[in-house]
Amino acid sequence: RALAPSDVVHEIYRRISATLNNPIWIYLVPEEQAAAAANALPESPNKSLFGVPFAVKDNIDVANLLTTAACPAFAYAAPENAAVVQRLLDDGAILIGKTNLDQFATGLVGVRSPYGACSNLFNPEYISGGSSSGSALAVASGLVSFALGTDTAGSGRVPAAFANIVGLKPTKGVLSTKGVVPACRSLDCVSIFSLTVGDAEIVFDIAAGYDAQDCYSRRYRPQEAPLKKCRIGIPADPQLDQVEGGYRALFTEAISRFRSLGHSIVTIDARSFLETANLLYGGPWVAERFAAVGVFIKDHPDSIHPVVCDIVLGGEKFTATDAFNAQYRLEQLRQETSIAWESMDVLLLPTAPNIYRIEEIEREPIFLNSRLGVFTNFTNLLDLAGIAVPAGFRADGLPFGVTLLRPAFGEAELFALGQSYLESLHPMLGATRVPCPVADPEGSATAAPDGIMIAVVGAHLTGEPLNHQLTDLDARFIQRTKTAPLYRMFALPASAPAKPGLVRVGPESGSSVELEVWELPVREFGKFVKNIPTPLTIGTIHLESGQQVKGFLCEEVATNGATDITRFGGWKAYCESLDLVR
Repeated sequence: RALAPSDVVHEIYRRISATLNNPIWIYLVPEEQAAAAANALPESPNKSLFGVPFAVKDNIDVANLLTTAACPAFAYAAPENAAVVQRLLDDGAILIGKTNLDQFATGLVGVRSPYGACSNLFNPEYISGGSSSGSALAVASGLVSFALGTDTAGSGRVPAAFANIVGLKPTKGVLSTKGVVPACRSLDCVSIFSLTVGDAEIVFDIAAGYDAQDCYSRRYRPQEAPLKKCRIGIPADPQLDQVEGGYRALFTEAISRFRSLGHSIVTIDARSFLETANLLYGGPWVAERFAAVGVFIKDHPDSIHPVVCDIVLGGEKFTATDAFNAQYRLEQLRQETSIAWESMDVLLLPTAPNIYRIEEIEREPIFLNSRLGVFTNFTNLLDLAGIAVPAGFRADGLPFGVTLLRPAFGEAELFALGQSYLESLHPMLGATRVPCPVADPEGSATAAPDGIMIAVVGAHLTGEPLNHQLTDLDARFIQRTKTAPLYRMFALPASAPAKPGLVRVGPESGSSVELEVWELPVREFGKFVKNIPTPLTIGTIHLESGQQVKGFLCEEVATNGATDITRFGGWKAYCESLDLVR
C-alpha cells in the first residue's frame, strides 16, 4: 500500500533518533502530535505540500511554541504562526520541529548556540555553516523534505553549500518576514532549504505572497521567462584569490559545466560587489542588529554568546552621519554593479571561499566568519535573488557549492538554470546517498523548447477584449480545460475591461474553473507579463489533469467585497448570465 502521511512521520522520528549526537533541533514536535496532524489531513491529497514534513528555524514563530533565537533568556511563546509558516501549513505541510541556529542569526558558522555547535555531516570536525545550521542539516539528513531558514548575509546559502543541498534566497520581501525575529530588518529574508531545485520552486510558489502587515513586503512580479542560453558572469581571477582549499578547482569545473550546457561565460570586474559585501558588517548596518536586540543583550550579557555580544554591541558606536554616508556609498556601488549587469544575465560565484574546522573558528571567530561571507554579504544590499546549488566534493570528501544570482524577481531564471546544472551533474541529495532525479520531460509544462504554457481565465480568453495581447505575441492556442478543484473566482470591481480574479483556496472550498492554455514564445514572456496590472499576477496553476502551468492568479486581498462567481464555472458563463439579465 502507499505510505500514509502518518507512516512518513513515524519513519522520520525513527531517523531522528539516530542523529541526536548532532544538535539539529531546539524543539521537536512530539511524535504522536505530528502523526495526529498528518491523520487530520483531508483524504483527497490535492495540495502540493500534502503530508510533506518540514522544519522551521527557531527565529521564526510557530503558534504556541517558544521562539528562542538560540537564546533561552530571550524566549517567548509565539501567539500565532509567522505568515510564511501559516501558508505552508494551510497547504498541508507537517511541522516536525524548530531548528538550531547561530544565536540571533548572527554568524555563518553554526557554532554560536547554547544548544550546541552543529557539525558537518561529511566530517564532524568541520563546521556545518550557519546561521541556519539546523535547518540545512535536517534537510541534508533526510529528516524533512524542506526547511525554512533566514538569510541576511548568507545564512541560507553557506549552510546549504556545506550540506550538499539547495538553498534559495528569494527576492527581499517576496516571502513575508512577519513573525521573524529581526537581524537587520531592512535586509532580512526567509530562505528555503531543499534537496532539489524543483522542491525549492514548489515551496517558493506557496510561501510567496504579499503581506500588508509586513512593511517590507513586496508583490512578486516575474520579469521574464527563463532564457535558454545565458551570459554567465564570473569574477576576474584576482577577485577569486580568497577561494582556496580545493574549492578553486571545483569552481573552475563548475564554469566548464555551465559552458558545456551552451551558456557563454563573461569575466566581469566584481570589485563593486565585493566592496558592498564589506559594508554589511564593516558599516552601520550592524547598528540595525543593535536596534533589534541590543537593549536585551545589554540587560542580559551572561545569556549571550560572547562573539554575538561583541558584534551586536559594536553597532552602538555608529552615528546617523555614518548611516547616511554608508547609504550614499551604497547607492554609488549599486550604480557601478548595474553596469556589470548590462553584460551578464546571471552572476556565478563560489557560495563560500573555503570551509573551516570548528577549532579554527573558535580561534579566529570574527576573521574566518567574515571570509565565509565574501560572496554572500552583498546580495540583499544590492537587491538580488540567489540560489545555492551543490557543485561537487573536494578530495577529502567535503562538499562545495556555487551560487547563481539575478536581480530582484529573477527566480524563474535561477530555478531553470539550477535545475539544468544539477541534472548534468547528477549529484547525490545531501548526505542521503540518493542521486538527484532527472526531470521527466513528459511532465514538463512547456509544450516546445522555445515556448511557455500560460493559463488564462478571463479577458485573455478567445473572443475576449485582451486576447489580442496573446495573438499579437504569436501565442498559440493549446487546449480548453479546467483547473483542479482548488480555486474560487471573483468578479473584480472597477476593472476595465472587466476581469475576474482567480484565487487558490484549497480543496475544502475550491472548485474547478474553466480556462484556456496558450503557448507563448519564451522571447515574448517578458513583454506579456509587463502589462499585467495589480492585483493580478502570474503563478502556478494546477489543472484537472494534474499538470501544472503558469497562469493568472489574483491577490486574495483584492477580492474583499468582490462578487464570488465560482458557481458559474468560468468567466464566459458568468458574462453570458449578465447578458441574460440585461
